[in-house]
Amino acid sequence: RRKVDSEGRRFQDRWKVEYFFTEIENHCVCLICQETVAVYKEFNVKRHYQSRHSTYDKLTGHDRSEKLKQLEAVLIECVMKMVENICPEKKQEFANICLARNTVARRIEEISSDIKRQLTSKGVDFDFFSIACDESTDLSDTAQLLIFMRGVDDEMNVTEELLDLQSLTDQTRGKDLFVSVSSAIDDMKLPWNKVTGIITDGAPAMVGERSGLSTLICNKVIEEGGKAIKLHCIIHQQVLCAKHLKYDHVMKPVLKTINFIRSKALCHRQFKQFLLDIQAEYEDVLYHNDVRWLSRGSALQRFYSLRKEIGEFLETKGQPMRELSDPIWLADLGFLVDITKHLNVLNTSLQGKDAAVNQLYSHLKAFGTKLQLFIRQLSQTQPNTIHFSALQEIMNSFPQDNISAQTSRYAADIASLAGEFKQRFQDFASIEKEISLFSSPFSVDPDDAPDQLQLELIELHCDSELRSRHQQLSLVNFYRQLDKSRFQEIRTLAKKMLSLFGSTYMCEKTFSAMNFNKNRVRTRLSDSHLRDILRIKT
Repeated sequence: RRKVDSEGRRFQDRWKVEYFFTEIENHCVCLICQETVAVYKEFNVKRHYQSRHSTYDKLTGHDRSEKLKQLEAVLIECVMKMVENICPEKKQEFANICLARNTVARRIEEISSDIKRQLTSKGVDFDFFSIACDESTDLSDTAQLLIFMRGVDDEMNVTEELLDLQSLTDQTRGKDLFVSVSSAIDDMKLPWNKVTGIITDGAPAMVGERSGLSTLICNKVIEEGGKAIKLHCIIHQQVLCAKHLKYDHVMKPVLKTINFIRSKALCHRQFKQFLLDIQAEYEDVLYHNDVRWLSRGSALQRFYSLRKEIGEFLETKGQPMRELSDPIWLADLGFLVDITKHLNVLNTSLQGKDAAVNQLYSHLKAFGTKLQLFIRQLSQTQPNTIHFSALQEIMNSFPQDNISAQTSRYAADIASLAGEFKQRFQDFASIEKEISLFSSPFSVDPDDAPDQLQLELIELHCDSELRSRHQQLSLVNFYRQLDKSRFQEIRTLAKKMLSLFGSTYMCEKTFSAMNFNKNRVRTRLSDSHLRDILRIKT
């Protein structure tokens, strides 16, 4: 015979309003008469309601919902009175019991809806806004498109929030992504002519010249009478530049050694115990993951710090690493550790929420200047390695091997890296004048400014009080205090610059939250609930 318990029947939330039933301790209970239905079956629940409580059919809409709340309150009150008589010390625990198993889900839905309502009301006041888009696949193989919005109102208040999470079950071509983004923007009732830019991760479907998402968005904005710029995430471009320094002759032996130590459990345990016995600085080596932005630098730094201990351990295993006795290879390792460390510092400075595009671009320009300094110092007859501590340590350890002769090669590699940086960031270089005008308006010659800004810029330069405020206040507060009628065009430029995303950092961070919430034991999490969770999370 078929067993009812094996059918996997569940309580349906709609039964609460339709039949005045609730679920208590895996039992289906009538809120009106407190009787229990044996099986989670709608036919049984409906028959009980129609045969005994059909008089409640006259209640509809709001009245029916209010009656449900009253019945739930009565049930809770009865339970609490019973608890007071039987086990009064447990009263608080019973007071915290939720009647429905979906209470948490419902509350998350309500919080998410409230956040969306607030964002919609703020969006009405936006003068300009831009969007950041990135797409990734979750554990159920559903393509998830994250759309973030950064808007600015007339008071220079910046709002950076998740606009929507669109789930794509079919192809992810540029036009498919465009339909999803259009749906999200139209759903929030945001005007297209106020879009100032779109930033993506540089995938072909995102940046294609003819049918990429960025191109389609910019064309749509032009049709609506606006103008938007396309940007490639500054962090992704920085990571691509970092990969320009391959140094495979260093990376391959390092990764091979790390994998040899960590791939087998016995070897890994012995290595960690070996480090513990000799009281080494660190307890283990780190795996390298090419997807993680800082992984290469962290793995190299740890390997370099433990290079002597690793050499001794490999000798005991009969797998000596001959590169560790080669001064030139060690110098290359030291140089790669140092330059990767500088790249990681840059990457970290580019991360973070609410970062304005001028701040990110200033970090980028500063790093370009640092590279020129490194080139000059390493190209000298007596190389200056003050900013390359690992390389300097190797040079001091092998003074007789004339490692300093290699520094000219390192200078050439840095020059090649600098060229890659210059070539990569053309999109940000194209708006460098606007960024400079926004961040340092008193340093820009009015003759070099756009025509509509020249007269206001002259007025700004000649106002000593405003010059003093610019030095004392933050950039946002400075523009916030500018007279709206006197500096209308300058304020408009400031709002456009403030509305631009510089990176897709928030998308990447949210994808991490997505993978944490929709993991291998929660793959049945629905797309709508995932959207609600991420909206609250961000």
